[in-house]
Amino acid sequence: MRSASITRTTAETAIAVTVDLDGTGIYEVSTGIGFLDHMIEQFSRHSLIDVALRVRGDLHVDQHHTAEDSAIALGQAITQALGDKAGIARYGEAHVPMDEALARVALDISGRPVLVWQAAFSQPRLGEMDTELFEHWFQSLAQAAGITLHIANLYGSNNHHVIEGIFKAFARAMRAAVAVDPRKGGAVPSTKGQLGG
Repeated sequence: MRSASITRTTAETAIAVTVDLDGTGIYEVSTGIGFLDHMIEQFSRHSLIDVALRVRGDLHVDQHHTAEDSAIALGQAITQALGDKAGIARYGEAHVPMDEALARVALDISGRPVLVWQAAFSQPRLGEMDTELFEHWFQSLAQAAGITLHIANLYGSNNHHVIEGIFKAFARAMRAAVAVDPRKGGAVPSTKGQLGG
């Protein structure tokens, strides 16, 4: 079973997350930020990674800590569930159209965290979520999960479509990257014999 559970408690947030990489896209998400819940639910459904995520954060201050720490905990759980990454495809990429918007995500579960972000928003909030936090969410997840992550919104004018396309493309790319390739025979997908560094 490639699954893991993480609890993370700080002065700012208390988080419990469980992931199953070989799931069917079942989710139970409660961060206190409705729009972020919706996006993480999209990630789970389209990656087929089961996600149970509960966050109690200092939303009376602002959304920053809740968004950041939810991504860190989710990334840590994914890393733990992957173990030594033996046999995984490692790379994933996806283009996802969302009405007039088109998102592209390419990633490498390399152990070397990098985020390249090419997306912008024309409004400061979606629902109650600050749009500036989307880039930070992906940065925090890439760092915690050790993912080289390239995200681009190629075009699109509707802010909701832009970010939903990005989350769905990320989900599809992750689905491909975490999949076990039977031709690899359980080998770590690197000539170094390990991933990272």
